[in-house]
Amino acid sequence: MPSIWTQINSPRNLVIFTAAARHGSFTRAAAELNMQQPSVSAAIKQLEEALGVTLFVRGHRKVTLTTAGNRLFSDTSRSLDDIERSVQSVRQMGREDHVTLNSSSAFSHYWMVPRLQKLHDQHPSIDLRLQISDREPNLDMENISLGIRLGNGTWPGCHAAKIAEEVIFPVASPQVMAAARNLRSIPTLMNERLIHLEEPVRERPTWGDWFAHHEIRDRDIVAGLRLNDYALVLQAAMSGEGFAFGWEHVVRDLIDRKLLAGKPEWSWRTGNAFYVVWSANTPLAPHAKQVRDWIISVSDFPDHPPPS
Repeated sequence: MPSIWTQINSPRNLVIFTAAARHGSFTRAAAELNMQQPSVSAAIKQLEEALGVTLFVRGHRKVTLTTAGNRLFSDTSRSLDDIERSVQSVRQMGREDHVTLNSSSAFSHYWMVPRLQKLHDQHPSIDLRLQISDREPNLDMENISLGIRLGNGTWPGCHAAKIAEEVIFPVASPQVMAAARNLRSIPTLMNERLIHLEEPVRERPTWGDWFAHHEIRDRDIVAGLRLNDYALVLQAAMSGEGFAFGWEHVVRDLIDRKLLAGKPEWSWRTGNAFYVVWSANTPLAPHAKQVRDWIISVSDFPDHPPPS
């Protein structure tokens, strides 16, 4: 990249060239860039000399791109559009007129999205951005307002408020659940097709952990479908692919809507919980506070007072 300075003298000339090519006129390019027309002509001439090619055929009232000019314009226009979008996105990150909520795809899709209308009804002026990731990013470094995390409630540099206990039980489509006629006890679940969650970054409980909690150990639990995203796991379960982990706070609505059936009597309370978290180093913007408080109000712990 540094060699571009020696090849074109100044990257500024590329911006001037792209404007002239887009307008087909040095005069209109000058008006767009708040320059004098002779300065535009000089910049184009300098670029042509640096590249050793003619970029425009000059006419009386307009200029036309040469073959070399067309090739350069195709690349520079696309690249400058990408840069402009990136600059706008980064600039937006520094503003406080929107709220970013980082979470897993399953939480966003199955917990947050069904409740969005209630949030909009209560706070119509809030611009909420749902951000999905397979990791737990640094809120300060990535300028994220709020996050959803699983753990014990303690994360360096973060405040946290509990929204749901981690409660896991088997779920499947109603058809698969009804067809499992021999599902009389927990050990008999090992005879059914299981759907495994294998996230690449986050550490999550496994079927082996769940069976071990129920005093079933030293069994090989390897067969079944393996997926690396919990939203995919739930979709596979609803499609009849087998039995999946049901995190209670996520699958509750799906069970109520008859998209899944569950065995809550076989629940495992792990001792961990899901929390909404925010930076302890940077004060929350007013809209972010409203989203945080709203999430808490519709959670399993609505009376949990968040830190100021």
